Amino acid sequence: MDILANLATGLATAFSPENLLYCFLGVLLGTLVGVLPGLGPVATIAMLLPATFALPAESALIMLAGIYYGAQYGGSTTAVLINLPGESSSIVTALDGYRMAQQGRAGAALAIAAIASFVAGTAATFVVAFLAPPLAGIALEFQAAEYFSLMVLGLVASIVLAQGSLLKALGMVVLGLLLGLVGTDVTSGTARFAFDIRELNDGINFVVVAMGVFGVAEIVRNLESERARELVATRISRLMPTREDMRRSVAPILRGTGLGSLLGILPGGGALLASFAAYALEKKVSPRAAEFGRGAIEGVAAPEAANNAGAQTSFIPMLTLGIPSNPVMALMIGALILQGIRPGPNVMVEQPRLFWGVIVSMWIGNLFLLVMNLPLIGLWVRVLAVPYHLLYPAILVFASVGVLSLSNATLDVHLMALFGVFGYVLVKLDCEPAPLLLGYILGPLMEEYLRRAMTLSRGDPTIFLQRPISAAMLAVALLAVVAAVLPAVSRTRAKAFAE
Repeated sequence: MDILANLATGLATAFSPENLLYCFLGVLLGTLVGVLPGLGPVATIAMLLPATFALPAESALIMLAGIYYGAQYGGSTTAVLINLPGESSSIVTALDGYRMAQQGRAGAALAIAAIASFVAGTAATFVVAFLAPPLAGIALEFQAAEYFSLMVLGLVASIVLAQGSLLKALGMVVLGLLLGLVGTDVTSGTARFAFDIRELNDGINFVVVAMGVFGVAEIVRNLESERARELVATRISRLMPTREDMRRSVAPILRGTGLGSLLGILPGGGALLASFAAYALEKKVSPRAAEFGRGAIEGVAAPEAANNAGAQTSFIPMLTLGIPSNPVMALMIGALILQGIRPGPNVMVEQPRLFWGVIVSMWIGNLFLLVMNLPLIGLWVRVLAVPYHLLYPAILVFASVGVLSLSNATLDVHLMALFGVFGYVLVKLDCEPAPLLLGYILGPLMEEYLRRAMTLSRGDPTIFLQRPISAAMLAVALLAVVAAVLPAVSRTRAKAFAE
């Protein structure tokens, strides 16, 4: 009965006229972001964070969530029509979706993508609704030691699951932790790493870091590598898939939904990992494996279901534990902090309207996406014709005004530009910026819980091993590090013996 009462609270929140409007705006903007190659939900949400400061917390989170899962659908439009995924999780969709478009079946591919997204998004929202309360209930039993160990586990997972070099990912986390320490120490009142700059006594604003590293850097990178966009079809006919298409898509959609829901919960998981895994699984189990890469409808249905399911279940660790599983969830936590809400399991108890309103809004948003996107295919086709070099000046102006509005400090605009250059350098060095953002957010919280645990134990560091849950999470973190390092050590030894 509790779940029904909670869902009733969420319905009352999500169905208010104001929140319905923000949900619609979120999914519409998310779809547009997905359609425009080279922008992405991370950069967009980072640039919109200042605007959410003036909104109620429920409306802000509902809109930002809509941008995230709306972008998963929008990315499939460009993947199918121009073989240029608007969102990284749609890379796999392009393999078969673009071939279908070349065969004159772009409408069927887009329709299956929309149906798969709706089914997966709806099912994944049920998963969030039923799994989040038990997890939050367990987390409410956590004390300072458990919270510290949980955050260590989250950072280790972000390092182990990061793309590329483990050493570079570790360096990004450490740098993020150092950036999080800038400002006044709450215990001693001493300024740290402020370099006698008065504006830095309050620390570096989260929005400045996120907007620079993800927003400005992404704009510079896209200007460097802007590609010509060739539309396969400027007019889409026959949007409804055939009965045979539907029959072949049912099982892939269900498998993609299940796999995406599971992978979305894991730290470092989410939509990108889910879409690749679902495509690989479908190619193994499908009796038509030879058709994959040549226009197989299953190659569109499975990854589209998986990326939307993964996008929505990635809210579970963010809402229940205050641990971001990917960069977008880190930005969501930043939005909560801007609203004065401490992320973690207490959100469900202290902010039930926010917690359940966001969950119920996912159902509404998925329905908006299904009803809205198929009729708007013609509009998205025209949007694709807009050159990116005409869009980026407006984006930069919007970002600068947003940052300046936070504290009316021109230093923030300068820092945003500096972090933009830094983010571009990271891209050139093949350093993934997501671990940096996670370290920046979790660093101050880790420090607080570390100090609190040491105070309660009177300076005894073994408290982290004496408490079973804390010790278990540290053990899992250690095993993850060992599992990641051993293959590299084995390759080094093999190479040494070969020489």
